[in-house]
Amino acid sequence: MKKGAVELAVGVFVLVGLACLAYLAIHLGELEILQRGYQVTAIFDNVSGIKEGAAVEVAGVEVGRVEAVRVSPDGRAILVLRLKPWVELKEDAIASIRTKGIIGDKFVKLSPGSGEKPIPPGGRIRETESAVEWEELIAKYLHGKV
Repeated sequence: MKKGAVELAVGVFVLVGLACLAYLAIHLGELEILQRGYQVTAIFDNVSGIKEGAAVEVAGVEVGRVEAVRVSPDGRAILVLRLKPWVELKEDAIASIRTKGIIGDKFVKLSPGSGEKPIPPGGRIRETESAVEWEELIAKYLHGKV
């Protein structure tokens, strides 16, 4: 009887350990098994190295992720953003490509807007600000084109 109780305790301990490991893998790896929220798209002239999985922020708070980066037939960049369900963007929302720090990661900054009409799931953010390319600015300054 005592041997059976020890085996049961070890089995329960192993199951709890596996559950904790799965929880850490999902949350620390930012893996979303069930993707909740909704998608919107934004079209930029230049996204300057932004990648899938990049953060989407409103007022410094992460509210979503870049789900896909594609190129349109006219040579512009299309970002598909997955936002949390409680985020409400208005039709005059603005999406900007920004950098964290001087040489940090790229992210999408959203200004949610204040219009009357919300952007529906699957809708498009019309106002965008492309990434600032420091190399181009410096080259223009050096060649006197600023």
